[in-house]
Amino acid sequence: MRFAFIDAPVLVTGATGFVGSNLTRRLLQEQAEVHLLVREQSDLWRLEGVVDQVHLHRVDLGEASRLRDVISTIKPSVIYHCVAFGGYPDERDPQAMIEANVRGTLNLLQAAAVAPQAWVINTGSSSEYGMKSAPMKEDDRLEPISVYGVTKAAATLFCQMTARATRQPIVTTRLFSPYGPYEHSARLIPSVIRSCLLGHAPDVTSGEQVRDFIFIDDVVDCFLRIPGASLQPGDVLNVGSGRQTSVRGVIQQIVELCGTSVQPRWGAIPRRPNETTTWVADLSKVTTNLGWRPATSLDEGLRKTIAWFSAHMSLYACA
Repeated sequence: MRFAFIDAPVLVTGATGFVGSNLTRRLLQEQAEVHLLVREQSDLWRLEGVVDQVHLHRVDLGEASRLRDVISTIKPSVIYHCVAFGGYPDERDPQAMIEANVRGTLNLLQAAAVAPQAWVINTGSSSEYGMKSAPMKEDDRLEPISVYGVTKAAATLFCQMTARATRQPIVTTRLFSPYGPYEHSARLIPSVIRSCLLGHAPDVTSGEQVRDFIFIDDVVDCFLRIPGASLQPGDVLNVGSGRQTSVRGVIQQIVELCGTSVQPRWGAIPRRPNETTTWVADLSKVTTNLGWRPATSLDEGLRKTIAWFSAHMSLYACA
């Protein structure tokens, strides 16, 4: 499938993170001219082997004037905004979440005005929805139960407001639980995989909570289909598998696929408050508007992820 927007420069923020780094690698495979916004202190380990193939711009999203200058120079056809702070256990500072997720997004949107034809794809989160009793739909009331969810919801609302005012094609993708290569070691799937590969019993919760897990390659494929699609400025699209799975079931599946005799230490990690028995994406809108559905089953995605971590354990040696 040929993506027409690839013929012009593409800009990615948050490319040193899990989602952004996988997106960057796919864009390079598609032979795009890729520009990355990275902070001076950013660790580029997820971009090892491809750094020399991209254009790096050392600009913080807090530097509004420099941000405008860079975008004006690049003239991107698409801006993929993948910056996020607050999704990991060590990211709990509310002020830092506001700066990265809200102020950073606002600065980017204002800077993107110098390239009014550019598509802006904002990476949102299912955490914006909060507790629901049915599959989550894009027009559901937002009732986030965490500071992270509140800041991501605020970013989405800024995107919608800006898009409706300017008619610039700004779209938000609400990701559910992506997993795969380069994911943070503290997240559920990488932590269990690494423990199993090392022969250690993974410390886990009791596992009754549920998630909608989606393989990162499917997320990236969805991202690439958005520019040029028949969408309204400000649209929101769920990006998930459309199936919920218990955390316990995923852990048991990983242990089996790793072929290890170690057994998880169930309940060693306290269950988080406000867990729900329903956490799954309604994919009607993204399927109708993009013709997209995830192509990777959970079993296949876990096998690929285990194989990748097995071959790249050295990258996480200090984690």
